[in-house]
Amino acid sequence: MLYNVLIVEDDRRTAESLAAQVRMLGHTVAIALGPRSALQHLNEVIPDVILMDINMPGVNGLEVLRFLRRDPLTARVPVVIVTAEGSPALKRDAFAAGANAFLLKPPSLENLEKALDHVIIANPPA
Repeated sequence: MLYNVLIVEDDRRTAESLAAQVRMLGHTVAIALGPRSALQHLNEVIPDVILMDINMPGVNGLEVLRFLRRDPLTARVPVVIVTAEGSPALKRDAFAAGANAFLLKPPSLENLEKALDHVIIANPPA
């Protein structure tokens, strides 16, 4: 199945690398370079799934995730956290904020594919 994926990442190189992996899996990709860009994108298009970094300047990914979960338009959109920090506390906080999956950077293509398939099967697009 083809998914529409939004990548929310403040580092352009990391975002492009992740986007290349997602495209290799056959999905369409949009990149939002930071939280503000992500919210602007979400005003125009609601993706099937969001891949989001946590450590971004200004508003971090967990704050964005909490906002998305409160908004009826994005409350059910699966979010996969993709971050360089994998402490148990951060992982617990991500799931408490509403994350559907958690991957460490850089994710392998296999782990990325499994995460995307898992969150979409559990939360099929409307």
